[in-house]
Amino acid sequence: MRIPLIVGPTAVGKSEIAVELAELLDGEVVSADARAVYHDLEVGTAKPPPELRARVPHHLLGFVPWWERYDAVRFRRDCERVVREILARDKLPVIVGGSTLYVRALTVGLFEGPGASPEIRAELSRRPLRELYAELSRVDPTAAARIRPNDRVRIIRALEVYRLTGTPISHFWGREKPFPWPLSVVGITMERAELYRRIAARVKEMIDRGLLDEARELFHTKLPADVPILRTIGYEELFDHLRGKLPLEAAVQKIITDTKAYARRQLVWFRREPGIHWIDRTGRSPREVAREIRSLLGDPPA
Repeated sequence: MRIPLIVGPTAVGKSEIAVELAELLDGEVVSADARAVYHDLEVGTAKPPPELRARVPHHLLGFVPWWERYDAVRFRRDCERVVREILARDKLPVIVGGSTLYVRALTVGLFEGPGASPEIRAELSRRPLRELYAELSRVDPTAAARIRPNDRVRIIRALEVYRLTGTPISHFWGREKPFPWPLSVVGITMERAELYRRIAARVKEMIDRGLLDEARELFHTKLPADVPILRTIGYEELFDHLRGKLPLEAAVQKIITDTKAYARRQLVWFRREPGIHWIDRTGRSPREVAREIRSLLGDPPA
């Protein structure tokens, strides 16, 4: 049986489906979410609620201090370790997440490149995005042709690799180390109006659960500007409220608008990826979708 990897836009219900599938398979859930790795910040990082986590074991949630940097290289290493441990218990891993770089670290693989340089990233993060993309176009036109001009994370990583190695990052492409186990990648989607309704409802629920308090704690903590958690949707907009730039109601509406835009970007990205089996879950329960995914996986190993 292949290992299921459930992807899709934010708020589509991936976490519920993953738990249902893990129960059907006697499995355990592995998160592939770039913000849920951070501990303490429960609301803004949109971790699965405690009632879901109580049903089956979850991994790679809340184990990194929120002031640290965590990247796809570390995720890939941690994911391999956790999957190996789950399989050793005769359980099946169910990987779930919407972080595109983390998903690609599994589906495409990673090259053995240099680790992150906080100094280089801090310097690059202070420069305008247009200037960074222009530099990338000069030093690595092949990478610039494949990386979107507004993809700050990948642009900075490409420039970082070039500065650390003197070699364009595109030189390493095609030499990625594949994931050790076969994957069955399933994309979850739904009608756009329903997805937007779910996004608005979730943002309002997050406000009720204390998102503003979490944002206030971060706001008063002296952290470098390039720490990833500071760029999380929800916190960024509330920072403007705390600076006096936006009323709270306007900040909440901006969170909803920005989350909808993020969901659209996720869908565009995933739609370009080959080999994803798409399931429209509009009007369907998580259990129904999980059963369909179970039917796609084939027979369990003997």
